[in-house]
Amino acid sequence: MTTTGRRRALGQHFLRDPHIASAIVNLASLTRNDLAVEIGPGTGALTGLLAERAGRLVCLEIDDDLSRRLGSRFSEFPNVEIRRADARHFPFEDLGTLCPTPLGRVVVIGNLPYSVSKPILFRLIEARRAIDLMVLTLQKEVAERLVALPGTKQYSFLAVLTQLVAETQIALTIPPGAFKPPPKVESAVVTLTPLKTPCVPVADEDFFSRVVKAAFSQRRKTLANALSGGLRLPAKSIQAALEAAGIDPTRRAETLTLSEFARLTDHLRLFIDTPP
Repeated sequence: MTTTGRRRALGQHFLRDPHIASAIVNLASLTRNDLAVEIGPGTGALTGLLAERAGRLVCLEIDDDLSRRLGSRFSEFPNVEIRRADARHFPFEDLGTLCPTPLGRVVVIGNLPYSVSKPILFRLIEARRAIDLMVLTLQKEVAERLVALPGTKQYSFLAVLTQLVAETQIALTIPPGAFKPPPKVESAVVTLTPLKTPCVPVADEDFFSRVVKAAFSQRRKTLANALSGGLRLPAKSIQAALEAAGIDPTRRAETLTLSEFARLTDHLRLFIDTPP
């Protein structure tokens, strides 16, 4: 596959509007104490602005050609490091050791390729304890799903998992013309501020994630049926857990609040000796 073909496959659209680039960087409120990590710098629309403000900037670029060009362009910037890396598998947990000072924050900024935005989001959420702020440009539809509330069509596994561990807000919307090539949809910039502890108590976050994913796996089915199929558990166990949690088994996943999901997870753990 050619470089151009690979970029198209990833759904890469490069920001070209300097005013929007400045607005995105302003959201991070960077200082010389901070480490900035840019995911997918592409042609460098944000990179120069980030280099001017952050004490240290690490750019993660998966494309060989773009990585070489960025390396040449910023070779005389002592605080900039270009890494050929895939953000879906990057060890973000280790970033704290790269901060310029002990007072510095770790701020992740990126225009995420549409086709791999969700895997990168999940990787960042996994590593959230090492990150102070995320400023991410996403397809607007994905951004709206991140901030969606219970009872809406956009409310999903992604919303529950993200909102459990981070304050999430849509900060900007971006028209297609701000990118080259222009995408067919609008984009949005989302800020995610990781919480020190989940916003509702969860005894086992991994099992919580599995329960929520199972609940949303078949949205048209009742909660009882979706959980039984998704978790591969007997219907009577699911029914007992729902009753103990005070949740109507005929409800659907998109109606449950984070607190209800947490309560349900705790009761499922009581009814199951070893969660699958």
